[in-house]
Amino acid sequence: MGRGRSKAKHTKVARDLKYSNQEMDLESLAKELHGEAPAKKSSKEDDLYADPYADDNYNPRS
Repeated sequence: MGRGRSKAKHTKVARDLKYSNQEMDLESLAKELHGEAPAKKSSKEDDLYADPYADDNYNPRS
């Protein structure tokens, strides 16, 4: 019991997505899929999300 209402809600959402006429930004999607860099963020944001273990920051021991 209770599965019917949940399934109906999921069906409604799926139908809305299938038949809605949404505008897509295909250029930004293509850039994201091809790995092109997005617009540059501020240096403060870069510091916040900087990964010290990223490949470009690797310094081997001598």
